Amino acid sequence: MASNNPYAKVHEADQERLIAAHRTRRRVVAGISAVILLCILVAIVVGVSLGNDKKPRQQDQPVSSDIKAICDVTLYPDSCYSSLAPLVKLGHFRPQDIFRLSVQVAVNELLNVSKEFNADGGLKNLNVTDGNTLAALESCQELLFLAVYHLNTSLAVDGLTLLEAFDDLRTWISAAGTCQETCIDGLRNSSLSSIVLQKLKNSTEFTSNSLAIITSIESSIVSLGSIGNRRLMGTDDMPEWLSRQDRKLIEATNSSVVADAVVAQDGSGEYKTISAALNDAPNNGKQRYVIYIKKGVYVENVRIDIAKRNVMMIGDGMNATVVSGSLNFVDGTPTFSTATFAVFGQGFIARDMAFLNTAGAPKQQAVALFSSADQSIFFRCHIDAFQDTLYAHSNRQFYRECDIYGTVDFIFGNSAVVFQNCNILARKPMSGQQNTITAQGKIDPNQNTGISIQNCTVSPAD
Repeated sequence: MASNNPYAKVHEADQERLIAAHRTRRRVVAGISAVILLCILVAIVVGVSLGNDKKPRQQDQPVSSDIKAICDVTLYPDSCYSSLAPLVKLGHFRPQDIFRLSVQVAVNELLNVSKEFNADGGLKNLNVTDGNTLAALESCQELLFLAVYHLNTSLAVDGLTLLEAFDDLRTWISAAGTCQETCIDGLRNSSLSSIVLQKLKNSTEFTSNSLAIITSIESSIVSLGSIGNRRLMGTDDMPEWLSRQDRKLIEATNSSVVADAVVAQDGSGEYKTISAALNDAPNNGKQRYVIYIKKGVYVENVRIDIAKRNVMMIGDGMNATVVSGSLNFVDGTPTFSTATFAVFGQGFIARDMAFLNTAGAPKQQAVALFSSADQSIFFRCHIDAFQDTLYAHSNRQFYRECDIYGTVDFIFGNSAVVFQNCNILARKPMSGQQNTITAQGKIDPNQNTGISIQNCTVSPAD
């Protein structure tokens, strides 16, 4: 989240305003909308599916009051109602259908507004000459693409019960909101700040409305008492979504792992750079693709694109296999794009590696590791920089037995992230700075995001 203010990770005034508005509105409508929504849900809760097996009501009847009841649980009920009511046919909807329609409205709005950020879009025709602003606009192009991707992923869920899908849906919609907020934050101190806020007003509200609707459906179903919340951690304190095979790979010795590709600077592998090995990895792979990276210092900015799913990288040790870069905010790169190692592809795992950003403290924001990869895992990794070391941007992430070094906001982002058995080491900051370890970026109270630190050691590095 690039900003000229090194402490501008969490906009507290905005956050408090949204949370206060949300709480006040919920008190006002709780006695009406919650009861109406619960009554709607009771009739369809058993065996509810996200498929297309829609059945009409017994009688067609006006739906405006039902739409209003659903929209009243959102932070932006006016935009919710005005965008959904004209699209709902009389007597042919269920709450989950309204949710899907709300997501589609958000997708359509994002697709339209993203054109403004393209090379020939309206925002680039405003005689913008500042290099930092132009770079931030380019970051916005990617961020809005990611927002659409996450929303479309939630629409693609099919054949699952609501109970099975709740956590996935809230995760992906939270990520879509985070991507839009990251775009806004990157231009917050530019001449385009107010323009971008206005351009993204509808899409951010529609995304928030979708999140509020699915959160309210989940809360109503859970309140029936017959359904409990899912566990997200297994009995061995590893994520529940980590497969048995992947657990074995994480625990296996290097000599026992059969890698699909080997990277070695001395030429003893198929590739000499990590990026070259990634280029040949399959797109949208359903099977685990293992890349073994032999010891050495790899000076390259590595990116695991969103199409590179289920990639695992194994190094020779957190002090032996090192990926190093130096992109930074002061020299003109938006924070979002400074990462030495950036991961977008779902299901990524890294083990026994180091990620460094060597730009140094005077260069301000300089990310060593960025991840927005859902269900990503980092095991026995060394993550080292000064300000903004680890950008745990969005989605679900897990870090175990890692060493994390930094000064200001050096663990930040808006993911649902667990740090377990890690060493968190604060470096001496520059004059006028103070150590701030975490900067959690939630601005919507319905987002299922947060930072959990379990059995970790926090200590000075120097």
